Amino acid sequence: MKLNLTGDVSSVTDGLKAVLENLAIQLSQDGYPIHVKNQKGPIRVVNKNGHGEITFEKKVHFFRALGLWLEQVNKVSEFDFTEDPQFDMSGVMLDASRNAVPTVAEVEKFLQRMAVMGLDTLMLYTEDTYEVKEHPYFGYMRGRYTFEELKACDDYAEKLGIEMVPCIQSLGHLREALKWNYASTFKDTDDILLVDKPETYEFLENCIKAASEPFKTKRIHIGMDETFQLGLGKYLEQNGYENHIDLMNRHLQKVVSITEKLGLKPMIWSDMYYPLFTENSKYKDENGNIQKELVASIPDVQLVYWNYYSKDQAIYEKDIMNHKLLGSTPIFAGGAWTWNGLAPNYGKAIVTTEAAIAACKKEGVKEIFVTMWGDNGAETPLSTSFPILQLFAEHSYHKEVTIDQVAERFEFCGDGHFDDFINLKLLDETPGVMQDNMNTSMTSKVLLYQDSLIGLYDENVRGLSLGEHYEKLVSVLERAKAHNPKWEALFDFYEQLARVLSEKAEIGLVLKEVYEKKDYEQMKAILTKLEMIQSNVDLLRQKHRKVWFAANKPFGWEVLDIRYGGVITRLDSVKYRINEWLEGRISSLEELEEKRLRHEGPWEIVDGLVGGNVYHRIVTAGNFSL
Repeated sequence: MKLNLTGDVSSVTDGLKAVLENLAIQLSQDGYPIHVKNQKGPIRVVNKNGHGEITFEKKVHFFRALGLWLEQVNKVSEFDFTEDPQFDMSGVMLDASRNAVPTVAEVEKFLQRMAVMGLDTLMLYTEDTYEVKEHPYFGYMRGRYTFEELKACDDYAEKLGIEMVPCIQSLGHLREALKWNYASTFKDTDDILLVDKPETYEFLENCIKAASEPFKTKRIHIGMDETFQLGLGKYLEQNGYENHIDLMNRHLQKVVSITEKLGLKPMIWSDMYYPLFTENSKYKDENGNIQKELVASIPDVQLVYWNYYSKDQAIYEKDIMNHKLLGSTPIFAGGAWTWNGLAPNYGKAIVTTEAAIAACKKEGVKEIFVTMWGDNGAETPLSTSFPILQLFAEHSYHKEVTIDQVAERFEFCGDGHFDDFINLKLLDETPGVMQDNMNTSMTSKVLLYQDSLIGLYDENVRGLSLGEHYEKLVSVLERAKAHNPKWEALFDFYEQLARVLSEKAEIGLVLKEVYEKKDYEQMKAILTKLEMIQSNVDLLRQKHRKVWFAANKPFGWEVLDIRYGGVITRLDSVKYRINEWLEGRISSLEELEEKRLRHEGPWEIVDGLVGGNVYHRIVTAGNFSL
């Protein structure tokens, strides 16, 4: 469609060039006339009497408004509506540290979609995946971003009115950064820095400089979450025991002094201060308030309250009120649940988001963002996050939102059908799993990777008819692939995953049953099925690889090659073992002689959960780590 934009367009001209192709529009003086106004107040989108009008305040609001105008003009001839932004900041945190590092081109595509949705902030979470010239082993062979790459992303984001904020770690979650010998003098445990050590702060100053310099913003997220072993490693040996709150405050003060020196405004994850909030907290006075001296001792940083586990709005409200006791309203971070395993957990993402954002609106939270972690390999493609980003975006511009509204907007902003994407949750939300998968069953991951002959999860799936479930899902995803041409490769990958699991999900149960019956003819038939599974797993690997390399740097794919290769080569050994038994060279298959137990550990297997675990706990009961 040709458009003739007049009025206050100078601030958005560069950004328009970036989104023209994606929005299928051209700018021309003989195009449809739209007058643009840049002024304070709500977004307004109008089309009347053959003329359009767009009113916006922030630059990113223009791109959302343009998308809204284009979406509406294809449905009705005339319209006039407004949207009121509900938050001062509504953004995304994209994990670039857990194996997958999106390319600059992919970040730019991501920014385009964010802009049309109206999301105004992007954090690239980089534990060690950014270049620190003083420490060449920092991020070595991990796909780290160079200064030039990060600056290119930031420059592109600015055109679209999106603020990019560096998001790093400055205390824990640094296992990959600290594994090299250069860090031996300033690490407390394998993944936590040694508090009070001068070398620690020299290292951090180098990191903070390197992470912040490519960006125009003065904001920086310096992490500091989940440091449960703080002070219990080398620090304990050298100094004796010290309370973690005291260690946190002292370390944070030193890091804040670095950010102040560099003119930066830091924020941190708030969870290590949660002990202050407990009912019987020793940090509270006789009136139940947190001791004033302690509150005063916490350095001046913004606290980021992260929670994406509960569907109870009251829990979020209480947590937000607790954070206010520390002197300010927190930033809120929710979750897209793209880190469940191989597939997104849309059920949990939707219900937790609805509850959390309702609480944020009620309690006056002004800044929110959605996290897209990539735990244990970043096996789930980042594009699966878009339906949940759309949900966050619609909540960012409306007091009340329905899923139908989200679905309608996603069809325009996401170039896909919301319901087809949501069906991806059925890879994990299977029979035996509770509604919305609130206990985060990773059914597809455990069934893909578990050993067919050892079958650690076989008792967990017994009686659930999962083979039949996945067989039906193949045709559902096949239709989705045809229905979403922009996402053909994505649905092709997931269709193939369902096809593999339709045969592999219960193969271990069948193997044991046939073996116990000593049914040699049936066992020979199973060999043919194992051949087919093996071939289909390799095809799955290739389809997954296509999706990966379309979005990410090559570093990290080697881990998934090894995982897929493990499944393929183990199937080869399974066939070998079965042939040895069929041909009488061994008298028994010891793996199938073992009584099967339910998989229990290291986490509890609760109701509504088929199975969930990290890779090395899925593939063997032995000592193995990857």
